Amino acid sequence: MNALAHEARSHVVPRLSAERTDEVERGLPSALRHLLPYRRSIIVALHLLLVVAANYLAFLLRFDGTIPPGARAMFLQVLPWLVLFRAITFVPFRLYQGLWRYTGLWELQQIFGAVVVSSLICQVFIHQWLELSDYARSITVVDSLLLMCMVGGVRLSGRLWAQLSPAKGRRRVLIVGAGDPGETIVRDMKRRHVHEPVGFVDDDRNKVGQRIHGVPVLGTRDDLPRLMSEYRPQEVLIAVSSADPVMVQEVVQALRPFRVGITTLPSRSDIQNGVAATQVRDLAIEDLLTRAPVGLDERPLRRLIEGRRVMVTGAGGSIGSELCRQIAALFPADLVLYERYENSLFAIATDLTDCGAGGFIYTVIGDVTDVTRLDAVMIEHRPEIIFHAAAHKHVPLMEHNPCEAVKNNVTGTRLLVEAAERHGVSRFIFISSDKAVNPTSVMGATKRIVELLLQTRVAGPTSFSIVRFGNVLGSNGSVVPRFLDQIRAGGPVTITHPEIRRYFMLIPEAVHLVLHAAAQKTPGLVYVLEMGAQIKLVDLARNLIRLGGFVPDEEIQLTFVGLRPGEKLFEELVGPNEQVGPSPVEKILQVTLFGLPDPDQLAQQISVLERLAVRGDGAATVKQIGAIVAEFNAQAPPPARLAVPAPETPLTEAGSLADEARPDHGSWPGWGAPVQQTAPRWLAESLAPDFGSIDLVIHPHSAALRRPFSPHDLL
Repeated sequence: MNALAHEARSHVVPRLSAERTDEVERGLPSALRHLLPYRRSIIVALHLLLVVAANYLAFLLRFDGTIPPGARAMFLQVLPWLVLFRAITFVPFRLYQGLWRYTGLWELQQIFGAVVVSSLICQVFIHQWLELSDYARSITVVDSLLLMCMVGGVRLSGRLWAQLSPAKGRRRVLIVGAGDPGETIVRDMKRRHVHEPVGFVDDDRNKVGQRIHGVPVLGTRDDLPRLMSEYRPQEVLIAVSSADPVMVQEVVQALRPFRVGITTLPSRSDIQNGVAATQVRDLAIEDLLTRAPVGLDERPLRRLIEGRRVMVTGAGGSIGSELCRQIAALFPADLVLYERYENSLFAIATDLTDCGAGGFIYTVIGDVTDVTRLDAVMIEHRPEIIFHAAAHKHVPLMEHNPCEAVKNNVTGTRLLVEAAERHGVSRFIFISSDKAVNPTSVMGATKRIVELLLQTRVAGPTSFSIVRFGNVLGSNGSVVPRFLDQIRAGGPVTITHPEIRRYFMLIPEAVHLVLHAAAQKTPGLVYVLEMGAQIKLVDLARNLIRLGGFVPDEEIQLTFVGLRPGEKLFEELVGPNEQVGPSPVEKILQVTLFGLPDPDQLAQQISVLERLAVRGDGAATVKQIGAIVAEFNAQAPPPARLAVPAPETPLTEAGSLADEARPDHGSWPGWGAPVQQTAPRWLAESLAPDFGSIDLVIHPHSAALRRPFSPHDLL
């Protein structure tokens, strides 16, 4: 262990020393940099020289510019002792340490304390030991004041030099927001000398013309195009703590004609989690999305999880891994991570162990279709709660492999459900999908079959709940990385259809709501997460291009390639034969299906479906899916209308689930009647299958703290 520690220090200490030296060198003119090895000796000598100069000037002032012979002799007698006392006293007050370019109030306090203490010691010594009663106390007072000014002035000169040094090579930044965050970031920029703030933009017209740390407030957001053309910044930094997605969208829209990087500061939640308030990060797509904030009471979640044995299937997936993180934070007795892919299981297990949750984590390699393995795991760990997130989710792939979709999504879930009932699992939460509503894909239809299966099992010992939601940012199988790869290649960016729309939510938010839905006591219900507003994928692509510093449709082109098998143009979270109403939890809706199938008949149909899937008969499997799910419509997708350019629309043009179900007078349709989902006229003629998950390329739990993004990074 000592050898490892020594090896680590041998690598870290030189690197830190090099960084410190580079930081010091930036504050010095090139002619003086060769003196850096002698820096400490020079600082000590300079302080002692200032002690002598201050004392001599004090005598000159006391005697009006002409020091008499007697006073001169007294000066020479006391001076060595004064230098000695001050030199020793300056050590504990750390006046020989520190970087002058960072001189502030703390350093000035240290200077004041060191001078006062050394002056008092010297004054006592002069009168008690040297017995020089003629040594005027006014000389000591004036000497102390002069020395404070000299030492403080020399130190502040280092900071002044650093601030007034030429801005050569610095990145010019225009800051949106002249409030406290903007002031903090400008102060940090002036200290680090990497960026040059050219000005502020603020909606408060009373601030226009004012200055913050010498940086002017140039105008409001309405002036952004003019200011961009006039000052030509290389980066625009959004420094507004309360910036909502609509405000960020407006800034991005105003910057559309300009090749400029867009950055922002950490959110309040990031700062609460320990991220520095001045840590600049790239503006991400999630900053442009209007979504429901999650600020719900966590006490029900703690009552659900704390002290209980919990099992998560598909623990290595995007949803499963986030479930594991949030469950681990609620202190379960045991957390069983069930996953068939060793690499993803190892990744989440390592992540949880690094966060201090290794004591109750159990990693299990296993497949949900392996009933022997399921029984063995449940006998060993005796889970009380199961979150079932394992599934095949990629829509186009499942269209070409319907038998595998049935084996994993239907058979695997059925076997897990039966094992849960055999072993006395108290609660079972199934992660479903919006694609299960009016399914046009095999994947969505298999999810729908499982929903029907669970809703018919209300009399057993296990309480089953279903949570249904749409696309989440950060999930696996994303189109956003493909968009970014195409942008780096210079385009074009390919989109399936100009009118395709999706709901979006962050993975942590979606999982948090899943846990709240799981905490509800009523079994057999489907819970739907309020996903906010739908957005067009073409707008998502255009904003990714803008965030890369390019001009969409000019520097990077967009093309439409047509819907893939199983995709449809817009999302649905509630079907026509379902009733929707409020749940006890905000942002979660409660859905009940009318006309559940007969359990015995459903079980028989599922048995036939599973036999066809095992046989590998894809056509018969799809036909049997249609026999079980009457609303399953595997129709061919409509043409992409490649010649028609997609209009530029705001990201929040489409309404949320609540907005779509709400009539004109602003109330829900009785909170008990089925919601009639009617497609808009422009979609009615071209309804088609579903689309896979769209997310950010950046994992939500990565630090998200990067250097400012440059368009050159994409070249």
